[in-house]
Amino acid sequence: MRTITIGENDGGQRLDKFLSKRFRTMPKSLMYKYIRTKYIKLNGKKCDKADFIKAGDVLTLYIKDEFFKENPERDYEFLKAPDKLDVLYEDENIILIDKKPGLIVHQDKNYHFDCLVFRLQHYLYKKGEYLPDEDRAFSPALVNRIDRNTGGIVIAAKNAESLRILNSMMKNREIEKYYLCLLCGKPKHDSGIMEDYLVKNNSTNTVKIFKKPVENSKVIKTEYTLLDFNGRVSLAEIKLHTGRTHQIRAHMAFIGCPLVGDSKYGKGKKNFINGSKWQALYSYKLKFNFENNPGKLSYLNGKEFEVNDVWFAEHNKIKFNT
Repeated sequence: MRTITIGENDGGQRLDKFLSKRFRTMPKSLMYKYIRTKYIKLNGKKCDKADFIKAGDVLTLYIKDEFFKENPERDYEFLKAPDKLDVLYEDENIILIDKKPGLIVHQDKNYHFDCLVFRLQHYLYKKGEYLPDEDRAFSPALVNRIDRNTGGIVIAAKNAESLRILNSMMKNREIEKYYLCLLCGKPKHDSGIMEDYLVKNNSTNTVKIFKKPVENSKVIKTEYTLLDFNGRVSLAEIKLHTGRTHQIRAHMAFIGCPLVGDSKYGKGKKNFINGSKWQALYSYKLKFNFENNPGKLSYLNGKEFEVNDVWFAEHNKIKFNT
C-alpha cells in the first residue's frame, strides 16, 4: 500500500486523467478495475473515475509495485533549446519574457526545437522550478502568442492555478496590451479609434479589412496615438480593443500606413526602409487591470510593465535610421 498527496498543479482534474498521467504504463482497463474494486481510494473512501481531485487530497493505492518504478531519465526535447531568456519580470507564479523578433513561440508545422516555450521550460528546469518527472500533470506554459517576426512581452505561467487565472483574464481582456510600431507615412489624424471588419483567409493566412460587415467578417477595434514623425515614417502606440489575426498590420495598411518591414500588407520595396529585417511592431507594454477576482495573483492588479529597449524606438522617438 502506498499513498499520494495531490499537489497544487494536480488539483482541478478528473481522477482518471491524473492516474493516466501518473502511471503511464498502467492499462486503462486495469486502472478502472482498481477503482471499482476499491484498490484505489480517495481520502480513504471509494471513488469514481470521474471524481475531481483537489490539492491536499490523499490517494491510497493497493496496486502492483511495478507501476511505481521510476522511468529512466528521458532525453527531454526542451533541453535541446537554449536556457537563456530576456526576463522582464519574474516571481513564484509568473514570468514576463521579452521575446525578440525571429523566435517562434511554439513548434511550427515543420518542427523546430528552438522555440520560446522550450526555452522557458529549460530555464525553469535548470533553476529546479520545473521537475517533469515529479509533476506530470503540468508544464510551464505561455499565456499569449506573438508572431515570429514580431517582438514583445509574452506572459508565462509557472503553475496550473496561475495559468487558469491568466487565461481567464486574457479572455476577459483584463490584461491591457500596448504596441509600438513604425508606419510608412503619417495617418490623417494624430490619434483615433478605428472600427472596421476583418475576414480571415485560412488558406493564405492573410486577412482583409472592410468598412461594412460582409460574410464571415468579425468586428475589429484598433486605437492608435501618433508619437513621432520624421517626415517619412511615423512612430505610433497601438492599443487593441479586439484581438484578431494580423489586426494591427492589416488595419494600419487599410488606412494607407503599412508597417515598416511588413512583407504581407506593405507596399513592396517601399516599406523596407534602409533594409529593415523585421516588421517594426513590438508588444512593449502591458497592464494588469483585473475586474474579477484574480485569486493568488491579486498582487499584480494595477501593475504595469514596459520594455525599454525596442529596436526601432527610444523614449517615444524614432531611432531607426530612415
